[in-house]
Amino acid sequence: MTGSTADEIRPGDLFVSPRGDDAWSGQQSEPSAAGDDGPFETIERAKQAVRERKDGAESIPNTVWLRGGRYEIAEPLRFGPEDSAPVRYAAYPGEKPVISGGRRIEGWESTTVNGVEMWKTCIPAVRDGDWYFRQLFVNGVRRKRPRLPQEGYYEVHSTPYERDEIWNRDGGVSFTFNVNDAELDRWHRVSDVDVLIPHRWVQERSPVADVDPSTGRIDMELYAKMWLHGGERVAFENVFEALVEPGQWYLDRQTGECYYVPTDDDDLETVEAIAPRTHQLLRVEGNPRNGDWVEFLEFEEITFNHSAWTYPADLDPSLQQDPSHPTHSMEGAATSVQAQYVVPGALSMTAARNCRLAGCTVQHVGFYALQLDRGCRANRVVGNTLRDTGAGGIKLEGAPRAGPDTHKTGDNRITDNEIHAGGRVFPAGVGILARHTFGNELAYNHIHEYFYSGISCGWNWGYEDSIARDNRIEHNHIHDIGQGVLSDMGGIYTLGVQPGTTVRNNLIHDVACYDYGAWAIYPDEGSSHIVIEDNICHSTNREIFHQHYGRENVVRNNVFALGARGQINLSRTDDGHRPGFTFERNIVVTDGEPVFVGGYDCDLDEEDLISDLNILWDRTDGEPVFAANDRDADGDGHIDRDEWQARGFDRHSLVEDPRFVDLPAGELTLEDDSPAEIIGFTPIETSTIGPRQ
Repeated sequence: MTGSTADEIRPGDLFVSPRGDDAWSGQQSEPSAAGDDGPFETIERAKQAVRERKDGAESIPNTVWLRGGRYEIAEPLRFGPEDSAPVRYAAYPGEKPVISGGRRIEGWESTTVNGVEMWKTCIPAVRDGDWYFRQLFVNGVRRKRPRLPQEGYYEVHSTPYERDEIWNRDGGVSFTFNVNDAELDRWHRVSDVDVLIPHRWVQERSPVADVDPSTGRIDMELYAKMWLHGGERVAFENVFEALVEPGQWYLDRQTGECYYVPTDDDDLETVEAIAPRTHQLLRVEGNPRNGDWVEFLEFEEITFNHSAWTYPADLDPSLQQDPSHPTHSMEGAATSVQAQYVVPGALSMTAARNCRLAGCTVQHVGFYALQLDRGCRANRVVGNTLRDTGAGGIKLEGAPRAGPDTHKTGDNRITDNEIHAGGRVFPAGVGILARHTFGNELAYNHIHEYFYSGISCGWNWGYEDSIARDNRIEHNHIHDIGQGVLSDMGGIYTLGVQPGTTVRNNLIHDVACYDYGAWAIYPDEGSSHIVIEDNICHSTNREIFHQHYGRENVVRNNVFALGARGQINLSRTDDGHRPGFTFERNIVVTDGEPVFVGGYDCDLDEEDLISDLNILWDRTDGEPVFAANDRDADGDGHIDRDEWQARGFDRHSLVEDPRFVDLPAGELTLEDDSPAEIIGFTPIETSTIGPRQ
């Protein structure tokens, strides 16, 4: 962890303070008694002073010190190649500088709406069309827009489209469907209402174009990429008529009137309500196409607060940074993409090298917290707190293997971060997304309270060439993932061929899907040549480990326990790409469910995997069973141990209680008299998991 001390302040350092003045020298930490010199007022002026020193004879400052207080910005702070220098922007010792892209909302007065007592204020900038916001933070808490239904979802009844029409459409056409039993009406400002449709690994989000209450018909403004069918969930957000619950708020785009239903903890006289007005807070922008890098910048112990969100189809082109960026294919589309990879970061770096973000807090933002985009190499993201984000925590993204070398991203260290409470706008965001990138260390992080995967690494489906390799996913604590909202996820998810990648010494537990697919570790389509070892995984509402298809992965010396529908799942294998994985020296504990489960395209034949020298234990009666096919997992068709061994599996494995310290409490370290040593199992050290001090 980082920590600034007073003795780090050196001659020539610069200072910035909310009590400063950009006309001053910036070389004093406090305003002078005469009021004629002192710190700068803005970070922008300090940045300019560093440039001037680079161009002149003066030495570059070691640090630009930010005094405590709030720095309100209307545009993101921008640093380019001309700002490259060994210089850091850091919190003054013992103080807390806050960079906020938000604006205080004031002038509240009491009123009654929908029979509910609430507060109201008028915002001229909204009324005049100069500003519109979709988030409101009251006393440091994200407040919700009114929703129908207040809890749960309605159901899609029908749609006039066939499945192929949806998947193959070029886009730009509204998507129509009908809902059952919804409280539809000619809502106040229909076009400001969002329709939310969570399905599988994505959630559609689109403004409503029209509604017909008499038939239950909804027209979306943006087209959907995933096929809807009867019974799918749907909800509506930002419905004025639903503004009844404490903590809800609503903004009328035409009148500029903002309404808020206070909680018991809110006081009209002291309330601090802040709404964001900029989509990003920090942009470090090189030009990888020309080899113009931004190098040796550091940002330390700074809090970044309050940034806005919009639909990916409406993103400002400047947020996309490259016309070849994959988001161009989302024009006119709702937000139905895996891991919300089209959503940018509130903090963004492009073509950054040897830069560092350390000990910072990024919170109350509408997108990912941080994005390391094309050409980012050898950067460090260490000891930060990333929370209350619209999408995920950290997104790494570079050019695929066929892309230009200057656009490739890799060799970054993402360690010791607290990443939690994400997906508040785009639920498919993940804690750390490493897409088309290599050689990264994703380690010692604590990731929790997400609606989708904790860490996602890789990208190419199948066995095609991939740039993803040598990524180290190690010593992370990942839990409370999924939370019953989306499906098809993993605490750690991989995709595609990834030689040299390791998934090692992670603690993963409490993964819950809505429909299917809550796995602690999930090597998906084509995941190959990955070593998965020394992990402790327990308590999911599907299996613990699932490989869809892939080849020659090594799964060894792990603890897998208490999956609600089985423990180890292999859903598909391919001729010529066997075995799917080698499974040795693992401890697998079940509670009446099958130990191994085959899939829709895999009956667990002897060529599908190699499994031996494991401990397999059913704590219900000791004797494990197996399900050759997913269809048999919940009922008849189980295979007993004799038949399992006749197929060539686990002939030297033990069926014996591994003797955990406290399995029901999730304490999966082993007692001294555990039989694990017999199979060559090495005890897993848990003290090294999670952020280091």
